[in-house]
Amino acid sequence: MKIAVMGVAGRMGHELVRAVQQAEGCTISGAVEQPGSPVIGADAGVLAGIGPIGVAVSADPLEVIANSEGILDFTSPAATVEFAGLAANARIVHVIGTTGLSEADEAKIAGAARHAPIIKAGNMSLGVNLLAALTRRVAEALDEDYDIEIVEMHHRDKVDAPSGTALMLAAAAAQGRGVDLETHAVRGRDGITGPRRRGDIGLASLRGGSVVGEHKVILAGPGERIELAHLAADRGIFARGAVKAVIWGHGRKPGLYSMSDVLGL
Repeated sequence: MKIAVMGVAGRMGHELVRAVQQAEGCTISGAVEQPGSPVIGADAGVLAGIGPIGVAVSADPLEVIANSEGILDFTSPAATVEFAGLAANARIVHVIGTTGLSEADEAKIAGAARHAPIIKAGNMSLGVNLLAALTRRVAEALDEDYDIEIVEMHHRDKVDAPSGTALMLAAAAAQGRGVDLETHAVRGRDGITGPRRRGDIGLASLRGGSVVGEHKVILAGPGERIELAHLAADRGIFARGAVKAVIWGHGRKPGLYSMSDVLGL
C-alpha cells in the first residue's frame, strides 16, 4: 500500500515514516511539509533517522495525494481540513490524528467523509481506545453519585488543551451516562466555584517536561474511588495504530470511522 505522511518534519511525522517502513506490504509514497519549510527536498527517511528511502519532502500535497492510496495526518486543523478535501477528491483513505479541531472543522471533515473513508481519533493507541471502552462501560454502570474527573498531562510544547484524548474519554463517559457532553463538561476550575454540580464531567490539563501522554479517569463516589489510567512512554504506539488504521481503511466505503471501528470495539 502506498502511504503518504503529512507534516513529516514533526516528531510524529518521523514516527509515522518509521512505522510505515516497518509495516509489511506498505511503502512511503510521499511526504509533505508546508511551503517554505527548510526540509523541502530532503529525503524523508533521512529526516526520520532510518537512512535514504528515495522520497523527497514536497510542499505540494495535491501531487503527493494523487500518487498515494492513503495518507497519515497529524498536523494542524487548517491543514487537516485542506487534506480532507484533497483525499476525498482522490477517493483515498485519510487517517486523522490532528487535535484541536473546531466544530466548523469537524463539519468539513464529515462532509469529506461522504466521498472517501476517513478514520479520525483523538488517540490512535490500542490501550487508549480500550480505556475509552472501559470508561463508557463503567460510567454506564455507576450513577451520578460517582463524580467523573479526567486528568491529562503532556509535554510543555503541546498547544491545545484539553487533549484530544481527554475529550475522547469525556465523550465516552457522557455516552455511558446518556448525557450531552457540552452541557456537562467543566474545563478547569478557578476561584470560588461553589460546590461541584451533580453529573458534571470535569477535565483538567497539566503541561510540563517531555511527557508523551498520561490520562486518568477518576470516578469518585461515597467512600471509594475508581481510577482508570493509561501512560504512554513512546510515540511509536500512536504511529503503529495509525498505520493499522490506514491499512484497515483501504478499500472501505466512504464514511467517518474511529479507532473503535478499526479495533472492533
